[in-house]
Amino acid sequence: MTRLLILGSLGGELGHAARIAAARGAQLTQVEGVTAALERLRGAGADLILADAAHDLPWLLERLAEERIATPLIACGRNADADSVLRAIRAGAREFLPLPPEAELIAAMLQAVTAEHEAPIGRDAVMQALLARAGQLARAEASVLITGESGTGKEVLARHIHAASRRARGPFVALNCAALPEALLESELFGHERGAFSGAVAARKGKFEQADRGTLLLDEIGEMDVRLQSKLLRAIQEREVDKLGGTQPVKVDVRILAATNRDLEAEVRAGRFREDLYFRLNVVQLRIPPLRERAGDILPLAEHFAARYAAANGLPARPLSPAATARLMAHPWPGNVRELENALHRAVLLASGREIGAEAIELGHAPPASVTTGVAPVAAPPPADPIAALVGRRMEEVERELILETLGRCLGNRTRAAEILGISIRTLRNKLAEYRGQGVAVPLAPGQLPESWRVA
Repeated sequence: MTRLLILGSLGGELGHAARIAAARGAQLTQVEGVTAALERLRGAGADLILADAAHDLPWLLERLAEERIATPLIACGRNADADSVLRAIRAGAREFLPLPPEAELIAAMLQAVTAEHEAPIGRDAVMQALLARAGQLARAEASVLITGESGTGKEVLARHIHAASRRARGPFVALNCAALPEALLESELFGHERGAFSGAVAARKGKFEQADRGTLLLDEIGEMDVRLQSKLLRAIQEREVDKLGGTQPVKVDVRILAATNRDLEAEVRAGRFREDLYFRLNVVQLRIPPLRERAGDILPLAEHFAARYAAANGLPARPLSPAATARLMAHPWPGNVRELENALHRAVLLASGREIGAEAIELGHAPPASVTTGVAPVAAPPPADPIAALVGRRMEEVERELILETLGRCLGNRTRAAEILGISIRTLRNKLAEYRGQGVAVPLAPGQLPESWRVA
């Protein structure tokens, strides 16, 4: 359940937006001012903030940055509030929600900022066996290690386990260990006291405390620095956390789920992952098979995504044509379920007529199928000597082009692109930040909102 913090009055259009979000499954908390919002975020945290642009959002965003609180904020307002909204966007607001609110836009924003909270789809026998085992383990308290390639749906399975567990009424808190720099990850996990570091002007609860009596998912656990792994191991073993700058440990009651697309046994052998932490997390392991190993799920997933994005975009639900079905079944799906989801989202927007045809199915950077024949056109032959085309160019330019092209072919999936490039996710993130600073367009990450929704 998405934890949504409403900053502003519930009596007007923002209240209407809040009720739409609640109907979509969000758990609401409301405050009236920026200082109250800051206090709430320091204590209980939130997954997303919907904030009235009439408030001093630049001040709040500056405090969040200073205190390393990474909760995304969406500024809400009418066209008459354009100046306030622009100031908020320039200060770091994630998006703009125009008022009066549209239900489809709110649904898309909730989905884009937080993971979709729905049960996994598993029609294939392999996936049905996995879901049966997950259901059997859900009622236990043991840690579970969820493995699988990027894009297979590890967080979806983790949420499914939480929803079927005895902790279902407690919070589900997810932390992507690859999404934060090392300097921020420790504070994000364990919290900090006032004065613990420069900018720590108030105490703040970490993810362990926020997940108390619930479930904590440590996503991309294989990316965690080995120096921080020892502190994580102690927190799991002792069921208590040591806040940065704290003098006394804080008891927590949390079930740990961990997810990774890495071979942690190989990471242990290479000295990049602690063996004792691996055994602590790997009480039971659930491996999600790649989509190419569960072909029976391709069409049910495709139909599900087609219906979801038709509803989200206010379009009629349309079936897949036989040619589109054949195209989907023939594709190897290197990006797994995430790639399939992105492909169907595009297809819903591009399709015309009463069904989704093969011409609307664009897979990666491959050209779409011919409208008349349904056969992909023959690609132009590659240059006779592609290396020769690189001579005379700067190494930085070649590296940048390679990184951006790989990221584009992975549909913006940074984890997958880093795997292909043979670099860490942190290195890739730093490179992309450098390119943005140079004014270079960077492909969107999966779930990131389209540019058409952004304020210029």
